[in-house]
Amino acid sequence: MTKDVAMTDDVDVPSAASRRLVQEHARVMAAQVDRHAVTLENLLAILRADRVDDRTARAMAIEVATTSLVQLRMATDEQQSSMLEPVVGAFARLQNDLRPLVRFGGLDIQFVEPPASGRALPSEVAHAARAIVRSVVLAFVDSGEAKRVRIQWDCDGLNLLIGIRDDGAGELTVHDDSLRPVTEHVSALNGDVDVESTLGWGSSLDIRLPLDPPATPEPLSDSAELSGREREVLRLVAEGARNQDIATQLGISANTVKFHVSNLLRKVGARSRGELAALARN
Repeated sequence: MTKDVAMTDDVDVPSAASRRLVQEHARVMAAQVDRHAVTLENLLAILRADRVDDRTARAMAIEVATTSLVQLRMATDEQQSSMLEPVVGAFARLQNDLRPLVRFGGLDIQFVEPPASGRALPSEVAHAARAIVRSVVLAFVDSGEAKRVRIQWDCDGLNLLIGIRDDGAGELTVHDDSLRPVTEHVSALNGDVDVESTLGWGSSLDIRLPLDPPATPEPLSDSAELSGREREVLRLVAEGARNQDIATQLGISANTVKFHVSNLLRKVGARSRGELAALARN
């Protein structure tokens, strides 16, 4: 780990673009709250109206609620179709999240903003990244050792790369209890954490979070070119049936079953019957 990386005493101020993204997010949320408030106010007004009988009030309330639900579903569909958060916007929200620690926690945090041209983050990755960084910083604060922390985000097109460095005692390891929630969170997202510490110089965490979910493996019976009989044999092998049991169920000889099993092992590259059964069950 390089020992001479400078840390400034001043906290970086978010760029104008970052502030605009945060403001736009706040504006959208405020608009949604306002629309829901209007719907509820209309429903209350209908239900409280003395000049409207119960049957008419019910019909009017149903119409208002139905219209509101349609609009909500349309907005949700539109939001889900573009559930991406610009990386600079996600980073700006992180800065806002950590600002109280800067002001009241006695911690000097240096933010190194990601390139504005970086790939947008899926919302769940952006949310998880902020939570992970907050957990790490709070762990530093609880230790009472660190006075300065440097946080950097970058994106290589496939992963969000997070770098966090402190100036603490330099005794942190990936197995430290304070990092257990972080490592578990990162692992759940199919990412990885690397920790390097130099005694007396601090610790450095490098975290990688994939932007795309892992590809779902194609079922073995679909990925391999198998005959109908081979598929039947494979199903029974996966259920733990022996050759003679398979032969009895399918009305074929045990030698024929052995022939099919041998072909299955060759086609899928399995080295044993147990491995073949395990592959078939995945």
